[in-house]
Amino acid sequence: MADQTLSINNLPDLLTVREVAIVLRVSPLTIKRWGKRGKLPAIRINSRGDRRYKKEAVLWLLGMQQKVE
Repeated sequence: MADQTLSINNLPDLLTVREVAIVLRVSPLTIKRWGKRGKLPAIRINSRGDRRYKKEAVLWLLGMQQKVE
């Protein structure tokens, strides 16, 4: 996903580490740290264990949505 097309209005349901970092304007390493601390829970996919993050969790961090479990 190109940086210029990534906005709050057109986020996919599951985001990559890089996409979340762009939206929240922090480094990808910060996103991974937040996942380890439970601040932003990750979903692990495929055999490599790639991380994906729910759009709702990202919006909650931005104060734009009620917390969902």
